[in-house]
Amino acid sequence: MAKAFASAGDMTEKKISFTEIGEGLWAFTAEGDPNTGVIIGDDSVMIVEAQATPKLARKVIEKVREVTDKPITHLVLTHYHAVRVLGASAYGAEQIIMSDTTRGQVVERGQQDWDSETNRFPRLFEGREEIPGLTWPTTTFTGKMTVWLGNRRVDLMHLGRAHTAGDIVIHVPDQNVMFTGDIVEYHSACYCGDGHLKDWPATLDAIRAFDLDAIAPGRGDALVGREMVNAALDNSTDFIESTYRPAAKVAARGGTVEEAYAAVRAECDPKFADYAIYEHCLPFNVYRAWDEARGIETPRVWTPERDKAAWELLQG
Repeated sequence: MAKAFASAGDMTEKKISFTEIGEGLWAFTAEGDPNTGVIIGDDSVMIVEAQATPKLARKVIEKVREVTDKPITHLVLTHYHAVRVLGASAYGAEQIIMSDTTRGQVVERGQQDWDSETNRFPRLFEGREEIPGLTWPTTTFTGKMTVWLGNRRVDLMHLGRAHTAGDIVIHVPDQNVMFTGDIVEYHSACYCGDGHLKDWPATLDAIRAFDLDAIAPGRGDALVGREMVNAALDNSTDFIESTYRPAAKVAARGGTVEEAYAAVRAECDPKFADYAIYEHCLPFNVYRAWDEARGIETPRVWTPERDKAAWELLQG
């Protein structure tokens, strides 16, 4: 029996958690669904990641209003994926911030990604008729920028390519807490379909160098305490290397993507098979690892047609 495409079979409502990970810093999580971060400043609030739709964004806003009545003035997007950005209009933020590279990726592949992810995650896109269009930034930067929420300093940084070419992290120095987007996951598969797997471990090392007290990852529970932070960094590194290494060996001998898929499964299944969205990610992860190992530097654009072809070949 063929597996349901991507996450099309996952229509179960997830339990929401809202966890304080530092003074005035919160992680909105939902059992492996995309996370959102909340940074409360002196007079205003910054949101990190918008959710897939305004409908889902309003669930975040409900939780924010349980802890503060300050206005939401800033929305930071760590990368361009539709499940992260298309709920932006619900927040009414004056400033929408992403990296220059990420804005370029919205131009290049934002609509195709929207079309693709709607089919991959139908539950997350319930209420999609409210989405006004692609999410565009009001502000972009290269390298690093600082936002002051009153006296609270928030540093936005591109530490290297990983989940996408334009990934940024958000660091709050007064609590030594970081919001990492999908560079770091916890008990959830890393999605590598648009990634740079050879660079990703070094980017994780750059995060590790902050010796953080807490992380809000892209998916999974909030990571509080250095032991939990470092364990998640180790685990994310292992996931990336366990995906790339076997695929690269197959590519080096001129093997097929089907052979790469079998080799990746052999290494990853024993360690990660019970992770959220693991089966969903596998075909896309293997295709990208196999491409990168064959010298394809820029990830190929995923469309609904390419999604289905990859799934039928590898997971069908």
